[in-house]
Amino acid sequence: MAGDLSIGGRTFALRLPSAAPADHPVPLVLALHGNHPDATGRMMRESTTFDEQADAYGFAVAYPDGQGGCWADGRGVTTADEAGIDDVGFLRAVIDWCAERHGTAPDSAVVAGVSNGAFMAHRFALEAGSRVAVLAAVAGGMPAALRDRPPTHAVSALLIHGTADTLAPIAGGYSRHRGPNGELRGRTLSLAETADRWRAIDRCPSGAGQTRTTEFADRTTVDGGVGGTRVVAWSLHGVGHTWPGAPFDTAEEICRFARPLLVSARARRL
Repeated sequence: MAGDLSIGGRTFALRLPSAAPADHPVPLVLALHGNHPDATGRMMRESTTFDEQADAYGFAVAYPDGQGGCWADGRGVTTADEAGIDDVGFLRAVIDWCAERHGTAPDSAVVAGVSNGAFMAHRFALEAGSRVAVLAAVAGGMPAALRDRPPTHAVSALLIHGTADTLAPIAGGYSRHRGPNGELRGRTLSLAETADRWRAIDRCPSGAGQTRTTEFADRTTVDGGVGGTRVVAWSLHGVGHTWPGAPFDTAEEICRFARPLLVSARARRL
């Protein structure tokens, strides 16, 4: 089904599960596309398996449309950022709209994004933690400009990044979109720095965590944050700037990660 949200003409598509859970509100996933002039939520819908996961996991999935094909993610380099678009407010409104009309959980959504959508997911989790229980960022670290932004709630984080990503390197760096005088701008944190920041926000216990290494990836997990939050840093060997489809299904991994971590805002309050 499609839902039209009247906020300056902003729109999104909504996929409801075939069967809603009987014992708790339907979890909601916000799936955020990357930056392209023609990008819409349809791109995420067609390039991921979130529609299938909606039925498998009993989740609803919203596919919002960025303004002009991009998001105001806090780096200051997209047209949406430069125009002062309130994407945090828009995504809050999507969550509220779905909760009011379809009974989805209003305070424990999952926000998942790739590239510009991943940067936006970090921003939304930082600024709207009362709505978001789980963040999943693919090919996008935390914008450095947001590093010291004070959060109100702990948020579990699944951070997936390819070691061969040259567009948004796993080691962090600056946007390819330079300033008017050629100056560097839009810096993002590395995967390791991003994971450390979310662990600090969530007040996870100190220590290196548990690392599992395979021929495809290294995955480090730290548990025990406020409200049972968890942070996972997952580096994929030889993978570039993409939404990975092998050797695993990224949308399925996000839903599997999120399902036990859909904790109320009250339990995650910092």
